[in-house]
Amino acid sequence: MVEAKGIETLSVSFTAGVILGAMLSGSTFLLPCTLLILIALPCFLQEKLVRLPGAQSLGILVLTFLLLGLFCAWNALQPGVGLHLRVQDWADGAVGKLRALIDALPFRDVGTPALLKALLTGDRSGLSRETVAAFRASGASHVLALSGLHIGIIYLIFDRLTRVLGRSPAARHIRFWLIVLGAGFFTLMTGAGASIVRAFLFITINETLRLLGRPRKAVRVLCLALMVQLVLDPGAIREVGFQLSYLAMAGIFLLFPVLEAWYPASVSWDPMRKIWSMAALSISCQLFTGPLAWLRFHSFPRYFLLTNLLALPLTTALMATAVTTVVLGALGWCPDLLFKTTDGLCRLLVWVLEIIASM
Repeated sequence: MVEAKGIETLSVSFTAGVILGAMLSGSTFLLPCTLLILIALPCFLQEKLVRLPGAQSLGILVLTFLLLGLFCAWNALQPGVGLHLRVQDWADGAVGKLRALIDALPFRDVGTPALLKALLTGDRSGLSRETVAAFRASGASHVLALSGLHIGIIYLIFDRLTRVLGRSPAARHIRFWLIVLGAGFFTLMTGAGASIVRAFLFITINETLRLLGRPRKAVRVLCLALMVQLVLDPGAIREVGFQLSYLAMAGIFLLFPVLEAWYPASVSWDPMRKIWSMAALSISCQLFTGPLAWLRFHSFPRYFLLTNLLALPLTTALMATAVTTVVLGALGWCPDLLFKTTDGLCRLLVWVLEIIASM
């Protein structure tokens, strides 16, 4: 009944309904009653719906999901109504222990613990004004603001580390639970912001499809994550972080493949193509998020391309060493060389951003 592109269509319809519901949040009680009746009609008319032509049945489903999104948004935005997860106390306790652990580790550079707490827990209170200004002026504020970027890097670390388990059915299930539970723990511990939740849902759906041996089309995974997140929290549609996160991912999945194809692969290892691929990724994200950022913040990073080409690889390397250092440090097995490497990467990242900010 639903064609191959059904999940994308239904997700967009539901999202449009959520947006409309957010705009009509002050309407009367008549609205949800009417919507419930309309949403329930396909259930009562199921046999007739199946016998309809494909286009008509799909159109009814699209309308149903539009109305369902409208109802969810209206319902969630009413006083005292909505789904809220009561895990804040537990999350605060976990993140507090992690911050204390980072402070207790024997880093030689006084700025390293503050930067690691910002990258791993979102706590920027220990950063100096100069450091924060360098990140902001260079267009790297997204590196400090916990987002899908950070959980994505941690996901890649977990994915690489768990590959040593092999590809047996038992190993695949172990990898699935380690990755999903690890990503979920990080999501809760860092406050479950909109962009973090988006990344967690994307990881969970992607890993579930991989475990089941189903095809993993990125756009469909993203649309399903969008619909699930709005079902759980329709009010997220109003958050700038939510909007920027999905716009950035849309740029990556829709525009990035086109830009990357402009530099076709000729040999197995081509450094210039790697650089172009990173540049295309940065341009794709910026073109999709730039207009909204300008409307909301009236600013546009002039050196975003240079910043991303330099800062993102350094941030990825720093988070990899930081996670390893914190884990081994907690176990008491961390070598001094790893502490020095993490210190050096922190200093190098800040120095690079200060140079760009001064341009």
